Amino acid sequence: MPPGPQPDRFYLYSCPIQITFTGACSVVDAALRGPARRDIADDLSTSTDVRHALARLRDGFRAHVLKTRAGRIDLAAIVGTYDARARQDGFHVLHDWDGKADKVNEDIIPVDVLRYLMEQRGAEPPIQSSLAILLDYYFLHLLALLSLRVWDEGDADSNLERLNGLLAELQGPNGSGHQFVDDAETLILIATSHFELDTSGFGKLLDQVRTLSQSHRRNIALGHASSLGSHLRFGFEVTYGRDTVAARSDNIVDYPWLCFSLATLIKDYARMEDAGARGSTREAVVEGLLNGLSADAGAFVADSPAVLSESGGERSEFGALLQRYRHRLLEEFARYRPSAAAYSPIAFFFNFSHNVLKGMVVDALLWGEPRRLTLNDLLTGIRRGKPEEESKETVARTLMAYARSNPDRIRGRLMPVIVYDPESGHRAFALAMRKMRGEP
Repeated sequence: MPPGPQPDRFYLYSCPIQITFTGACSVVDAALRGPARRDIADDLSTSTDVRHALARLRDGFRAHVLKTRAGRIDLAAIVGTYDARARQDGFHVLHDWDGKADKVNEDIIPVDVLRYLMEQRGAEPPIQSSLAILLDYYFLHLLALLSLRVWDEGDADSNLERLNGLLAELQGPNGSGHQFVDDAETLILIATSHFELDTSGFGKLLDQVRTLSQSHRRNIALGHASSLGSHLRFGFEVTYGRDTVAARSDNIVDYPWLCFSLATLIKDYARMEDAGARGSTREAVVEGLLNGLSADAGAFVADSPAVLSESGGERSEFGALLQRYRHRLLEEFARYRPSAAAYSPIAFFFNFSHNVLKGMVVDALLWGEPRRLTLNDLLTGIRRGKPEEESKETVARTLMAYARSNPDRIRGRLMPVIVYDPESGHRAFALAMRKMRGEP
């Protein structure tokens, strides 16, 4: 009899393993934990120039096969299997959208960045640290791809914790030292912060997110409230010319996620307020609520827009708790008023989160220095107990300068897609506070 269907398989150093979430994590863990990344970067740094080093790395990225002194890390079947599943759900995790050509880019995002570095530094001698950062950026996208599969088998919360361990290893001493994001929940944000023609997967994914533990939901809500706040403020100010109706009608995917995030955070706030709890978690929740509301407070405080018609339960929960804690929240929100004297995420506007992360990586590659500030750091103005070697405002303004040198045409004008502007931030804050107070 002919053999039956064979399970998908991949090979690490010629060792076949059936493709499962656990198996895929084990292979990625082995690649991250040992000396493989250092070996690859060291070997590439012996190339004659940056162009030759990056050409070799590009070939490995495209094939998803990396050569080390100990053998090959063959990730092709893992990537092929999980990328196909993500696309079936409507997500192009590894590939960016080309707005000018109206199509998905052929190369994966790390190759897009690699090609830019090749254009900028191609004739120079290779720098080991830059090669190491770029290699870690590739693995970050693999972890982002895995973040959408935590519900495929086993316990999703445990799988997310497994990814947290892999992320810590990626950003640990065996790699470049570059810090990308703070937690595995932010990997989900990075995986889905692309323009997608098919948006049907966002609702299904949100339903899956609702099944996670309270702590995981809170982390997802914090990242999404702040990121969507920046994203929707950018759209309101730039894309839609301060037209609220146009902004709502063109962001039907984002508003349910923002509603989930705000409802999750205000329930956490209510628990802490009733228990008299203070501290860093409460501060983060309060700031996250403000960041999210600053995008369109009217949609959650006053109006009943059609864009939230499928989020009635969460919007009602949010409205009831907001009414109960309105005066206390107004007092706490006042501490986060944007000013020129301190960094404020409410003054930070951008089109997509992954473009901010990409800009931070490009800046590190051009300087050949790993950075300590993460994407999450730019989404908060709160000092979080770790050394900040760089000014958040300096990083935000650097990203704005890169965006200005490569602007997009929006409403007939060339515009940067990353902006840091305290004046616009103050305007968004003032409008949100007026809506919170019930004023027109």
